[in-house]
Amino acid sequence: MIARIRGLFVALAFSITILIAIALMYMFKKKNFILRKKFSKLQTIFMNFTTKIIGTPDKDVKLYLINHQSLVDIVAFEAADNQDKCWVAKKEIENIPLFGHIITIPKMIAIDRKNKRSIIKIIKLSKERLKEGRVITMFPEGTRGDGEELLEFQTGAKILAEKLNLKVQPVVLVNTRHIFDSRGLISRSGEVSIIYLDSIDPKTDENWFETMKIDMQKRLTDELANYTSHR
Repeated sequence: MIARIRGLFVALAFSITILIAIALMYMFKKKNFILRKKFSKLQTIFMNFTTKIIGTPDKDVKLYLINHQSLVDIVAFEAADNQDKCWVAKKEIENIPLFGHIITIPKMIAIDRKNKRSIIKIIKLSKERLKEGRVITMFPEGTRGDGEELLEFQTGAKILAEKLNLKVQPVVLVNTRHIFDSRGLISRSGEVSIIYLDSIDPKTDENWFETMKIDMQKRLTDELANYTSHR
């Protein structure tokens, strides 16, 4: 019951503050990244969670690939990582009245997953964002999983990395769904682990994408086992 009450509070607070953040980003467009960073750190307070960084972010990385399980994924990673990220999101988010501006005003990339030609748009816009000094950030699963088993990776991220010759760094997030499960509107306090795995040069291994998924799953499984044993 307490977790559900917390969930309702978190959902309400998130909705209100995201609208405020959108308004501020329109007012102060040149401080977009700073505002997103402050907004994310504020959410960690509302949601009452801390982050633990494992591994080292690569300053030369051009593409982050992250497992997806909760809206907390974006909040936690934005709050902890210092790169100006351009998230690739599904177009359905952009189409939400008012809230969809969280995609348009910070110049994120919205894609229609049903359109096979969407990869062309991703490549074109990614080139523009990279020239602005931003790091493209994607969920290769394409949608939220259960936080334990990675879903099948979509090929868009692989095509993008190889087409633009981008240095890739996989990142494993652990415990974000425990912090907030939007499907059940359940929220709990706790700790989120952000694990930077070794960077990858797609040119060096034609099977890099498949190997990366295996490595990410193994690390996620190991961390969950460690988390469970300490509860």
